[in-house]
Amino acid sequence: MIELGLEPKPTPLALLLLGKDADPDSEKGVECPGSLPEASDPGLVARALAAKARLGERVFILGHHYQRNEVIAFADVTGDSFKLAQQAAAHPNAEYIVFCGVHFMAESADILTADNQQVVLPDMAAGCSMADMAAINQVEACWDVLKAAGIADVTVPVTYMNSTAAIKSFTGRNGGTVCTSSNAKQSLQWAFAQGEKVLFLPDQHLGRNTAVLELGLSLDDCVLFNPLLPNGGLTVE
Repeated sequence: MIELGLEPKPTPLALLLLGKDADPDSEKGVECPGSLPEASDPGLVARALAAKARLGERVFILGHHYQRNEVIAFADVTGDSFKLAQQAAAHPNAEYIVFCGVHFMAESADILTADNQQVVLPDMAAGCSMADMAAINQVEACWDVLKAAGIADVTVPVTYMNSTAAIKSFTGRNGGTVCTSSNAKQSLQWAFAQGEKVLFLPDQHLGRNTAVLELGLSLDDCVLFNPLLPNGGLTVE
């Protein structure tokens, strides 16, 4: 099995501001001395509530488990990324799908919804370090290496749900599948029934742990492609 494990590229993140004030209630339990952003302006909350009421059933708001309570308060449904993507697909009459999560989650919802629906990500800088571990240009370079080695035709790509739309598209174009953490074993079993090798994306751990602990492969069967080395640091063998 071949896996791709890449260092995450820098992603713009909301940083805590340094200073002397205490943490707000929303950050209780976090050791972070300094001045943090104020809680949402009550006026802003009132405007958001009014906008949601005005739009009615035209808008459907998804709130990921990781969001703060003041964001979850606006959500029509909460859950993990897979559940929320399913919920987006289950509401074809909503003109606007507001996804309070990270970039790959909104992309997944956009894939599953109709062309006349608009998926809105409130913060375009909300990224996921795991999804960023496999950039599409690096994956395509890896695939070129596999082609040159004559093994791309017997390699099946499998990507975890936490990956970008570009990676999901690559996986589909090359006969692969998208898996969740709960069906990773079944997905790898399916992939090995289709070919001799698996290219697992975007990181190494779910694929490696599933292969070794669930399928009985050895660690020697799981090699890591390093995009910084010639041919990923691998040999054909």
